[in-house]
Amino acid sequence: MNLTVGTRGSRLSLSQTNAVTQMLEQHFPGLKIETKVIVTTGDKLWDKPFLQVSTVGMFEKEIDCAVISGEVDFAVHSMKDLPIEDSEELTLAAVPKREPANDVLISNNHLKLADLPADSLVATGSPRRKAQLLRVRPDLKVSSLRGNIDTRMKKAGEGVFAATILAEAGLKRLGMREMVTERLSLESFTPSAGQGALAIVAKAGRSEVVDVLRSVNDSSSMAEVAAERAFAQRIGGGCKVPMGVVAHSERGNLTLYGSILSPDGKIEMHKSQKGDVCSPKELGISVATEMLDEGIDSLLEKWRGMNE
Repeated sequence: MNLTVGTRGSRLSLSQTNAVTQMLEQHFPGLKIETKVIVTTGDKLWDKPFLQVSTVGMFEKEIDCAVISGEVDFAVHSMKDLPIEDSEELTLAAVPKREPANDVLISNNHLKLADLPADSLVATGSPRRKAQLLRVRPDLKVSSLRGNIDTRMKKAGEGVFAATILAEAGLKRLGMREMVTERLSLESFTPSAGQGALAIVAKAGRSEVVDVLRSVNDSSSMAEVAAERAFAQRIGGGCKVPMGVVAHSERGNLTLYGSILSPDGKIEMHKSQKGDVCSPKELGISVATEMLDEGIDSLLEKWRGMNE
């Protein structure tokens, strides 16, 4: 059987895709997979802040269109890049075993976050991370930074800023975990839905392809992601309302922690609940509904106001 996988051309995307193809070929020795690189809107608009980009799914839309058209048979994405709303034309066929969901700090002088001098410049392109950073260290300055990991690491090495915050999973997949100064707590720096997980998607109805892809699925990781995405769907606002949510599966139980801050980090609301690993979406919806019932709309409106 021969398949073609679509992916972005960044070093991280290619590394993630290669890892998945190797797993699949190990499960099916006769399987041959060709990789096709596709340029996305996010790659073209790398210099614009996230909140100024109106395209939904800017890192995956073109790739998923290729899956739907049959140009490629499946795609590998970073789960956090997928639009929160599910697609009727695509199937999330598999989520391989998840890497750590944490954010990490990388600083020039190997200083931990608590030890950075006041007014130090910390770079991040994520509105969520900016708000979380200001919540913990309001005395720091935050500068917008986008680009792939290599670009960010180069600027850090050149001393353009004192520190930056990245996802631990990406650094680990690139063999750059030794660059990390500090792993940040999931409570203070609650990640985006699906952070650390990969999404393997195929066209809905292509059962022969989906059956192959499901061979690398990790049920616990799939449940965690399902709970987190259900939480984000219920809250609403997609990528324009940055929120943190992380689920953890253990011994048949699923714990979900959700957090939303005001843009300046001064106001925070968070909730945590436990549920059954077999009912992940119900858990995500329950936590989000409780937060909405307690008046989280005021925080959401602050974010929506920034996007108008």
